[in-house]
Amino acid sequence: MAKFGVVVFPGSNCDHDMLYVLEHTLKQKAVPLWHKETDLQGCDAIILPGGFSFGDYLRSGALSKFSPIMTEVAEFSKNGGYVFGVCNGFQVLCEAGLLPGALLANTSRKFSCKNVYLSVQNDNTALTKNIPKGKILNNPIAHGEGRFYADAATLASMNKNGQVVFRYCTEQGEITDAGNPNGSLENIAGICNETKNVFGMMPHPERAADDLLANTDGLLILNSLVNTVKTKRPAFDKSASL
Repeated sequence: MAKFGVVVFPGSNCDHDMLYVLEHTLKQKAVPLWHKETDLQGCDAIILPGGFSFGDYLRSGALSKFSPIMTEVAEFSKNGGYVFGVCNGFQVLCEAGLLPGALLANTSRKFSCKNVYLSVQNDNTALTKNIPKGKILNNPIAHGEGRFYADAATLASMNKNGQVVFRYCTEQGEITDAGNPNGSLENIAGICNETKNVFGMMPHPERAADDLLANTDGLLILNSLVNTVKTKRPAFDKSASL
């Protein structure tokens, strides 16, 4: 069993969804971490959930990066700890500089809430190791600022380093404009950092993790993360040095 910390900002609204899936479906230890805390409670991995932290004032994630817990999350990731941001959590990680690029307003200028299809671009990451090769995932999105952007040099580096984890696609797996729900550059839906221990994605795997929802594709992603964390726990534990 691994221990997951789910960061809660004012305005987070997917924290309980993530806690429920981790605890009740995946049978892991999961604890909420209030954004003003500076103790990660010995967690093996940290998750930043979706929502509208600080009401998305200024821009999504721009205020959350100043929360005290983000200093600890940055240090945790620097020392090899696994960090995963979903939707608003992805936006926070980009704003905090823990992931490259930025999330801009959808090209439609409208909030988009629907199921989308994802193609795995790197099958050797903590999020994808347990996903069957060639599997096209069906996960929901719910965002108004999900359009991934990075400059040409950053994109080239990301592609070279295998940092693009998921791309939006059609049901048949075609990476085309027709399968791109928000105008993201190169259909990018999920990425990781260079050391591949910090991840972000706009679609919500925790909302596709229950038979009652008639979709469990998200479990493939979360199960992969759980299995990786359990077998490759980070060496960093701040409490051990106190």
